[in-house]
Amino acid sequence: MKEIELKMKGDIKRLTNKTFKFDERIAEGWFSAVYFLKTRKIVENTLPDNYVTMQFFQKNDAVLCGTDEAIALIHTFADHPEELSIYSLKDGDRIRPFETVLTITGPYQHFGYLEGIIDGILSRRTSVSTNVFNVVKSARASGKQKPVIFMGDRDDHYTQQAGDGYAAYIGGSTAQATHAMNEWWGKEGMGTMPHALIQMFQGDVVAATKAYKEQFPDDELMALVDYNNDVVTDSLKVAREFGDELKGVRVDTSRSLVDKYFLRNQHLMGTFDPRGVNPELIFALRKALDSEGYDHVKIVASGGFTEDRIREFEERKVPVDIYGVGSSLLTIDTSFTGDNVLLNGQNEAKEGRRYRPNPRLEKVEYIPQES
Repeated sequence: MKEIELKMKGDIKRLTNKTFKFDERIAEGWFSAVYFLKTRKIVENTLPDNYVTMQFFQKNDAVLCGTDEAIALIHTFADHPEELSIYSLKDGDRIRPFETVLTITGPYQHFGYLEGIIDGILSRRTSVSTNVFNVVKSARASGKQKPVIFMGDRDDHYTQQAGDGYAAYIGGSTAQATHAMNEWWGKEGMGTMPHALIQMFQGDVVAATKAYKEQFPDDELMALVDYNNDVVTDSLKVAREFGDELKGVRVDTSRSLVDKYFLRNQHLMGTFDPRGVNPELIFALRKALDSEGYDHVKIVASGGFTEDRIREFEERKVPVDIYGVGSSLLTIDTSFTGDNVLLNGQNEAKEGRRYRPNPRLEKVEYIPQES
């Protein structure tokens, strides 16, 4: 796996276009709203000497992500990018509502058509990084930080994996499910076994785990234990078989199912929702493992986890060691806006908007992008 490509200027490190692999049709305006393209043509022919300052903001407390990508976009596709003045915060910065995160100053016709693309980059990346940050924060509500694995590969189009994985990394995710999710920050994907592997062994979790161990002897041995909807029984089976070699079990029970443990212990029913991965199931699993001396085996919980659900687990001190989270991290609820706020150095903006200088912005030096 190649390392992240970095360009350095002083103490500022920025990912380059070599990392982002932009679609060349951006230069043709293929991804820009048509009215931006028409405005560029009008300005080129009637007001070529004007210069503007465009600033970008959003309306939430958030964890910023996408600035490197936006700056690389500008340096790659703007006309005469070396003449533009760009100031920006950095990926990973905590930002406030309406705080300016990026400004670009120069002739409108040189970069204005990129406005919507920049909005989209910042909106998606910041949404994911903020969602992950909030989930990670929830995963330490019990006082101990629990790792969070980003498992969003099946919840969106595959072309989004690299950017989403990087945003998850910025937000604090411990690991990602695919190699693509790790591409921009130079790591590799991680994971153990899906239900499909156990299905190939006709539901025999021990046989599937043994085959995994033989094929990948250097991996930490983690068994998926909900295939037969009998988490406690199957966890004890693999623990008894592999002993100290077993590092963890993953519980991914469907939200529509009640584990067989509760069907055998119906006196426990009636005071909680027994479906899916619920606190009582995890408490029972931890007790069963510990009672046979397998207190070293970690419990990984996945399947429909959200910020609120993780916080509930942590506040109840449910003995989950690692959370796997997917779809809830991909909600796009942070939207950026780009506004032209200065014209030839003077205040000129639509009603309700104004230039908001931000002393936290740092000047971005132009570095030619690689072809």
